[in-house]
Amino acid sequence: MRAAPADLSNARWRKSTHSNGQGGDCLEFADNVPSVVPVRDSKNPTGPVLLVPPAAWAAFIVGIRRLG
Repeated sequence: MRAAPADLSNARWRKSTHSNGQGGDCLEFADNVPSVVPVRDSKNPTGPVLLVPPAAWAAFIVGIRRLG
């Protein structure tokens, strides 16, 4: 059985504060969608969205911060 798609109609998309605003390669994410963290390419906002479990997103953020 496949899970129902997340309702992204009210998603508040955010970009990294490290984004330079000049159309570079950026991810956007929404942190107000229950049970998932939607992630998309900022250059293609109507394109596909990756739905990430919150625990996996948190681990990703921790890993990124360790690199920086």
